[in-house]
Formats: sequence, structure tokens, C-alpha cells
Amino acid sequence: MAIEGHANEKYVTGHCLGTSRGRGWTNVLAERWSHARGELPSVLPRDTELAVLLSEATLVDREGAGLKQRTHGRRGTAWLCPAGIREEYIDFKQPLRDCLHIFLPAHPFATTVEQDFGIDPARVALRYDVIAHDPFIEQVAIQIARELDHQTAAGTLLVEGLGQALSAYLITHCAETGLRAKPPPCREKPLDERREQRVLAFIEAHVAQSFTVAELAAVACMSPAHFARSFKQTFGMAPHAYVSAKRLELARQLLGSRAHDLAAVATAAGFSNASNFARAFKQATGRTPAEYRQLNLAPAPSSRR
Repeated sequence: MAIEGHANEKYVTGHCLGTSRGRGWTNVLAERWSHARGELPSVLPRDTELAVLLSEATLVDREGAGLKQRTHGRRGTAWLCPAGIREEYIDFKQPLRDCLHIFLPAHPFATTVEQDFGIDPARVALRYDVIAHDPFIEQVAIQIARELDHQTAAGTLLVEGLGQALSAYLITHCAETGLRAKPPPCREKPLDERREQRVLAFIEAHVAQSFTVAELAAVACMSPAHFARSFKQTFGMAPHAYVSAKRLELARQLLGSRAHDLAAVATAAGFSNASNFARAFKQATGRTPAEYRQLNLAPAPSSRR
């Protein structure tokens, strides 16, 4: 189910700088906003929202869940509002030039709670909270914002993993009742040969299509978190990095032929448009796709008179 978000009805005095709508992200909706000074209307959120400040210091008053909070925010400060908790008001005492709003499903943590914590998801509730500064949350926000601004070949897989990691982190640190995840095995076992071959065959067959870590995990008959750890143990890199390398390899192959224009190559490499593909390709290879094609294009067959 797509995440709808509620920023447009909530941040009526703000301006949206960018959104992940249409990117195909499965468990995260991200939007960058700038906010003017002023008070916002009361909103009952459909989704869990984590707003992370990416710009200079500010002052924010807000009220929800019977709590009144005044925050002297700085870069990295985060405001958490779980789904179903009405925010009575938010008052931006100072403008916020750049804030990343991360929306997670109303029940984003059900699978994580069941698999990593071994408890009924209905027993887990997040706090209405302000997180003054947390290095992990800030780094997740920076990576999501970077992918939002500059699409990469396997960005959907990257953001999916970040969403799963953020969900688990919020459960551990921001749940009403303290929870502790089940300790992972001392040594995460790599994929066995049978699972490895199934996963590689799936990637090879679908490399030019959109798929998720959860789908890869299903091919391996594993939970997404367990699969991601085992995959990295096997290949020395995360699933998104492996798929990104495969898509870059595919792009190089296609650029060596006249059969595909640059837009088609961009689509096959997992990009929504040719400009995003060109930027990422140059960053990876040092050349634009057109330059690479010119240097590596196979000569056209000569015609006989």
C-alpha cells in the first residue's frame, strides 16, 4: 500500500522542495520542506512522521498526546509524531529553511516487531517525542535526502533498507515500553549455495526492472533483515550496492550498441529519467553516457556495393 503522507494539509505555510512520490519507494515517503514562521492547524496523522532538521537552528512549539514541547532545534534535531496521535498545534517561532519529513506506514513496524523482537505488534506504541540529536537518525536522514536529490541505480533498495533500519531503531529507542531486540547470531551465516543461486538468478532476470529487498528475501525464504545481513556476509556488500553494480554493468553493455537510445539505457539501469542516469553514470565512470558510447561503440558493419 502506498504511503500517502499528510504534509500538504499540515504544512500550509510551507513550501515543498522535493518529494519521493513516483519514485517507487515501498516503505518510506520522504519530502523536503522549508517552513515560514507561523502556527499550523491541528492534524490527525495517517502515517508516522519523523521530521529531521537539515538547516540552521530554530525554535518550535508544539502540542500532542497531552504534551507541550518547546524545542530549540539545531541540525539533526528530530520531531516524532506517531500515526493516530493528533497534533493540536505547531508554531514555528523561527523559519526552517530545510527540513526532511520522513513518513512511515501507520503500522510500519509490524514485521520488524514480530521477526526481530518476537512480540505482538499491537503491544508496541511509539512516543510523541523530540529527539534533540541522534547521530544514527541524522545519518539516515542525510542518506535519504541525498537519494531524494540525486537518484542512484539501486536507490529504491537503499531506501528500503534505511526504512527497515529506522523502524527497528525507533522501536528500540522511542517505544512507550522499552524493548530489546533478540540478539543476532554471533556470526551471521552467509547464504548457502542453493539460496545464493536463486537470488542471483532472480537479480539477473529482473535487473532492468524494479524490485525490493523484501522480494529478494522471499526468493531466499528469509526475513528481509536476516537476508540483508547474510547477503552482505556472502558478497561483501549490501543488496543495493550489488544491484547498482549490476545495473551499471548492464548500462555499459547497452551503451556499446546502437540498438538503444540513452533514455532506454537509463530505464534499463533503473533510473526514472536520462538526466539522473547521466549524473550517476559520470560519477561512477568519469564520463557521461554519450562520451562513454562514443569511445566504446562498436563500429557499424560496412555495406558491400
